[in-house]
Amino acid sequence: MPMNVIKYLGRFLRSPRDRRNGTQWGSWSLSLMDRYITSQLIGPLLFSVGLVSVLGVAIGYLSDLADKVVDSNLPLMQASEILLLKVPEFTAYALPISVMLSTLLTYGRLSNDSELIALRSCGVSLYRLIIPAVVMSLVVTGVTFLVSELVVPAANYRATAILVEYLQEDHPYWQNKDIFYPDYEQVTLPNGEQEKRLKHLFFAEQFDGQHLKTLTVLEWLEERLNRIVVSDSATWNGQEETWDFFNGTIYQLSPDASYKEAYPFEHRQLPLTKAAFEFALQGRDPYEMNIIQARQYMKILKMMGDDKKLRMFQVRIQQKLAFPFICVVFGVVGSALGATPQQMSRATGFGLSVVIIFSYYLLGFLIGSLGLMGLISPVLAGWLPNLLGLGMGAWLLYRFAES
Repeated sequence: MPMNVIKYLGRFLRSPRDRRNGTQWGSWSLSLMDRYITSQLIGPLLFSVGLVSVLGVAIGYLSDLADKVVDSNLPLMQASEILLLKVPEFTAYALPISVMLSTLLTYGRLSNDSELIALRSCGVSLYRLIIPAVVMSLVVTGVTFLVSELVVPAANYRATAILVEYLQEDHPYWQNKDIFYPDYEQVTLPNGEQEKRLKHLFFAEQFDGQHLKTLTVLEWLEERLNRIVVSDSATWNGQEETWDFFNGTIYQLSPDASYKEAYPFEHRQLPLTKAAFEFALQGRDPYEMNIIQARQYMKILKMMGDDKKLRMFQVRIQQKLAFPFICVVFGVVGSALGATPQQMSRATGFGLSVVIIFSYYLLGFLIGSLGLMGLISPVLAGWLPNLLGLGMGAWLLYRFAES
């Protein structure tokens, strides 16, 4: 038995206050053992976060960014800014991975040095031994959620904006050209049934973030086309809650849809729906939005009737909510595996971590794909990998605790 275990074993098991009050080790108070295990976990955790973040940025983005600098003449200053903006995203990915590495290596080291054996021989259960790892994983879960929600979406959006501005890259979610937005209204039929009927149809060739350029608006009255508005540009006037149209013409149509009269204008305000402007303004990749922004955008998609994109956003929101809790899953699984009686080297622990992490993310990808195809619900697509991971961790913990 190692000398450090012999020296501190009594203090691990019972603090001075416990000895005075006769409290057994089964209590939940913070003991010297908790502080010792936590101190052993923090070092590998911080090291893993830094290492995985740097490797992620270097492997996942640096090569592509270098190609853009050389082949597409992206300015070096903007390339450096993009590289820095990508650090929060890879840090968020690194946090759960680091929990797995730190728990597996730390508990593996304690097991190899017979410290866990000594503690368990004195009546400390394996469940009690992993409490510091679980608490640490919960703290990292909160940090991961804050980084993913408050920092990553804004940083990703800014990085994409730089590429669009300097390289004119197409963005599949940004509505910066060929904006098409149908505006529907609910009408009650004579028989009492509800029907969704087209009210306005917006089409603009470009959007610069403030103005819709070369905008055409078709307006229906009941079931007939009533008028057509054509303008060079238009923008939403937030102070007066209306649209400002510039340099255009309003074409009024007869009940038989034939041309009736035209009204040219330099500036005209029209009380149309703001949703078309919001659709162009908020069109982002799901990973460029926080959950609140994504829910607002989903309302627009629902009004448009775009069920495919709506389901995709529903699945992504659940995945964003579930993602931070991977830290808890990895904390339980890593500490349970690390605490096994078998000898485990650092190389073996690192290799096992890679296999578990890869398997977990592959499972998440497959289950997420089922959600996108509509075969399972978005909630299940987001949370099922975590539930399966926790189930596996609980089974491993029970198996090793009883051995």
